[in-house]
This record gives sequence, structure tokens and C-alpha cells, in this order.
Amino acid sequence: MKRQNKYRKFQLQQQNIEALEKENTRFKRVYSEYENMSNELWNLESSSSEPVPDDFINAMILQTSYLEEEIEDWLVQFNNNQAEVRQ
Repeated sequence: MKRQNKYRKFQLQQQNIEALEKENTRFKRVYSEYENMSNELWNLESSSSEPVPDDFINAMILQTSYLEEEIEDWLVQFNNNQAEVRQ
């Protein structure tokens, strides 16, 4: 049984992400980079191939967390804008 990727944080917000990707090319690029990095990080941590230096993994975790924060900010703004439209 394969474990779930702990770096896939935004799975429940896919509709909002798809909408943001259509309207904002910078968001699309940042989210794509986040997905690539989180997949690579998951693969490095869950594979049994050659060991990877901890410094490298820690740097990837740090970069991924910066991307997560940026994505979260966009999603909060998007959700606030959607709430304003509904009122």
C-alpha cells in the first residue's frame, strides 16, 4: 500500500486552484512549481534508492513551504473575493 503524499496540501481546493490558474499566469507558474517540487520531495523521501543529503532535502522543504505560503495567500484572497461577489 502506497502512503499518501503529505506535500499535497491543496487537494480539497482544486476548483479554486483551477479558476486561479485560468485567470493568473503567475499563480499557474507558482502552483506548477509547487506541484513539481512536492512530487520530487515525496519521491526522494519515499524511495529506497541512493541516499540524498539532508541539506538538500531541507532546502527543498523550505522552498516548498515558501511556495505553499504564496499559494495560501492567493487562495485566501480568491475566497474573500468570491464571498464579496456572493453578498
